[in-house]
Amino acid sequence: MKETTLKSDVVFKGKILKVKVDRVRLSNGKESTREVVEHPGAVVVIPIVEGKVIMVEQYRYPIGRILLELPAGKLDPGETPEECARRELEEETGYKAKKMIYLGKIYTSPGFSSEIIHIFLAEDMEKGENRTDEDELLNIVEKNFEDVVKECLSGKIEDAKTIVAILKLWGMKGVGFHEIDS
Repeated sequence: MKETTLKSDVVFKGKILKVKVDRVRLSNGKESTREVVEHPGAVVVIPIVEGKVIMVEQYRYPIGRILLELPAGKLDPGETPEECARRELEEETGYKAKKMIYLGKIYTSPGFSSEIIHIFLAEDMEKGENRTDEDELLNIVEKNFEDVVKECLSGKIEDAKTIVAILKLWGMKGVGFHEIDS
């Protein structure tokens, strides 16, 4: 079922994304076109402080709404996912985590995008000052973990990376971390 790239044309290159239109040969010998958004990868962090999840409210221009989300951000060139998670956590919330636990990764939209989001649980936190980017306006929100789970399940929280990360942690807590194969 592998597809072989025959031709690749970059049709857009921005600060974050690159868009390609590729001509491919399918495993059955036929040819087709694939539109691909290349993304550098990202992280999402579940910061827990005294049983509360530290979240951010952020206006999302493409959908014209404010969403409640976990702290997250894209990888910078040469940055490891854990370095990015620590940086984004501090930038967006002001917290530093002494303990960062990797929970896995997800592909956000593999039908057209290469984006991978790495999921981290941040524990043993100390408060500092947040240093958001100048074009990043956020409100910090603290919520009980159980309430966040309920809001993910009810549809009140609509951000996919937040839903996946919270429900993954919820599921792992239910069966115990030691029962999850890495």
